[in-house]
Formats: sequence, C-alpha cells, structure tokens
Amino acid sequence: MTEQNPLPYETTLEVRDACLCLHVQRAARALARRFDEALRPLGLTSGQYSLMMSLNRPAPPSMRQVSEVLAMDRTTLTAALKPLERRGLVSVEVDPQDRRSRRPSLTPAGRDLLARAVPVWRRTHAEIERQVAGGDADRLRADLVALS
Repeated sequence: MTEQNPLPYETTLEVRDACLCLHVQRAARALARRFDEALRPLGLTSGQYSLMMSLNRPAPPSMRQVSEVLAMDRTTLTAALKPLERRGLVSVEVDPQDRRSRRPSLTPAGRDLLARAVPVWRRTHAEIERQVAGGDADRLRADLVALS
C-alpha cells in the first residue's frame, strides 16, 4: 500500500521557481564561490575578506558593530575571528571602556594582506557587475539592502 503525498510536486516547482529566499541563497553561494576562488591565492575566503574589511576603521569597532555590519551573530563572529587571529591578521583586545567587551582590529600584517586583496576584489566585482541583468547593479544593490 502506498501512502498519498499531501503535498503535490507542483508545489515544489512553485517554490523552486518563485521563492526569493531560495534564489537569493543560491546567488549568494555562487557569488561567494567566485570570490573564494579569486581570493584563494591570498589565502582568504570571501567571508574572511568581508570580515577583515569590516575591521578597516580608524578605531577598533565593538563586536556588536561588526556583527551588525555582517549580519552575523556574535558567537559566529567570534568563531570566524579565531583563524584570522591564529594567522596574525587580526587581534582581539579587551575594550578599555568595558572590560566585559572585546574589540577586534587588523594587525599590520592583516592591513597589508587586505590591501593586496582589494585589487582582486575590485576585478572580480567588476566582472560580476557586468553580468547583472539590465546592467543595473545599483538597483540590485538597493533591492538587496531593502530586503536586509
């Protein structure tokens, strides 16, 4: 005896074709793979590049500030900082204003690596922008910001 599936396959096709969340996730993974490949010769992933770039500020940010920029919870942020810390690219110090808090910052080696990575990012980014339908990358960015 076979059990009847209460969810028709047509619903799967509807979600596959219409779900904005699915399409944004797929695009995000594809973009991350492209940037990962481009940044690989420098020993960075796209996530590490974004994290390091978020630390490129006049003064070390709070963990909360970084987690907000990256839309990342603090536990995930702490875990993401560890390999960069081990490589000597980032340091995490106690916040002098609040000893319970930490402030991550780029080390000189981290700043040097990030500076070498920027031209790679720019090249890859320009290639991707040329592929945006209608050539309107600014509109795509605005739409993504509105969703976030």
